[in-house]
Amino acid sequence: MDFRIIALPPFTAVTSGPDPEFDFSPEGVLGRFNAYFSAISPDNCPPRDFLFFNKEAGGLEWWYAINDSMPDGGYNRVGFDGGMYLTYTYRDHDEEANNKLYQEALEYIDKGKVLELDERPGHYSMGHIITPPKLIKARGYAVMECYVPVKLREN
Repeated sequence: MDFRIIALPPFTAVTSGPDPEFDFSPEGVLGRFNAYFSAISPDNCPPRDFLFFNKEAGGLEWWYAINDSMPDGGYNRVGFDGGMYLTYTYRDHDEEANNKLYQEALEYIDKGKVLELDERPGHYSMGHIITPPKLIKARGYAVMECYVPVKLREN
């Protein structure tokens, strides 16, 4: 697999807060957060939303990058320090493919001489749906891009 390495800039985000129930229903923590940020007009600056498992809190958490002109919906703000990420894509909900690619990514990082994994509190592997909503509806599925945090290997 050819992986790409990108840099995400620091940003301020609002957070759903960790949800140990992984509840995407309209009444659930993640479902309500999705409704909040989906109502904000897109600004051609993707990606803005990132979903990850918060290991310290034991729940799935969603962040949405905001700027000063965007409403925060009453959600708590958090700072993201940015960084480098190795990325790959897979069909959303295909956990077998995701797990296989994630293991390949870890192996690629481990065997390389330049990068090392950079997971730490607030800086985890995360995902973002890259498929436009109209295409998801027409096609019946979405594509997820995964971001695995990396940094230059310290020698």
